[in-house]
Amino acid sequence: MLEIVILIVFIALVFDFLNGFHDAANSIATIVSTRVLSPSVAVAWAAFFNFIAAFAFDLHVAKTIGKGLVHIEAVDIYVIASGLVGAIIWNLLTWYLGLPVSSSHALIGGYGGAAVFKLGFGSLILSGWIKIILFIFIAPMIGFLLGFINMFITTWIVRNKKPRKIDNVFRKLQLISAAFYSFGHGTNDAQKTMGIIVGVLVSANYLDHFYVPFYVVIMCHAAIALGTLFGGWRIVKTMGMKITELRPIGGFCAEFAGATTLIGTALFGIPVSTTHTITGAIVGVGSTKRLSAVRWGVAGRIVWAWILTIPFSALCGGITYFLLKTFFKI
Repeated sequence: MLEIVILIVFIALVFDFLNGFHDAANSIATIVSTRVLSPSVAVAWAAFFNFIAAFAFDLHVAKTIGKGLVHIEAVDIYVIASGLVGAIIWNLLTWYLGLPVSSSHALIGGYGGAAVFKLGFGSLILSGWIKIILFIFIAPMIGFLLGFINMFITTWIVRNKKPRKIDNVFRKLQLISAAFYSFGHGTNDAQKTMGIIVGVLVSANYLDHFYVPFYVVIMCHAAIALGTLFGGWRIVKTMGMKITELRPIGGFCAEFAGATTLIGTALFGIPVSTTHTITGAIVGVGSTKRLSAVRWGVAGRIVWAWILTIPFSALCGGITYFLLKTFFKI
């Protein structure tokens, strides 16, 4: 049993690493596309703030993932392992295609799909799923509104300044906003893997009740930070260049909007998508120029990827559970 638990915890940390790898684009897209930092320096900057978020907030999101989505009788190490594998498969596929989908929703979908294949839809806690599905739409809307408002107010404040001076000032300020966003990314996303790992430890009786040990916190933040450090360039181009053109002032406003949304929802234990949030914020910033400044075809392709993430990762998780059950007679 111990060997299986260690293997599943390792898979969870691999997922956390891939979360950082896949979602590195969210943290650095604006700061790279506005040429404030090179990609290599930007990912190091983001990774550092991903890690130090470990020492900042309560673990409300981890509790939602670990206790608020699937009834405890449906949870075992095989369900959790299947959910993780399903999420990893979907993450790698969409990374290859350059689609900025949500690693968080891939994890949630894979986990839920495996539970459904085990005990049916009655294994799901409906209230938890309603909250997550609602915030698929609410989180990017909040990001959009905050991005639009931030950009509108900021451009009004600097309306009489020379463009070159504005760029120089906001290139420096983007270092702060990118750090703030990476801090929010680490706070929200690392906690999702914590919830899964604690679920493994509880189901295997290594913990007698649900709480998150400090060593789990450190492991998860280290894994997501390392993933961010090695993150890819494919999705950065989609997020930071193809949706709308960004100048430093726009990158600053989008990052602050995204970070505010992420940290606010984390405080209420709502596991939202960093991808959805920053995309909404970027679109909101672009919309202050004119609606045609947003490349709606690219935005539409991204939205379809969002909608398909939970059902397809659930299918991947469910099929993985079915294969484990078939070949290992669990």
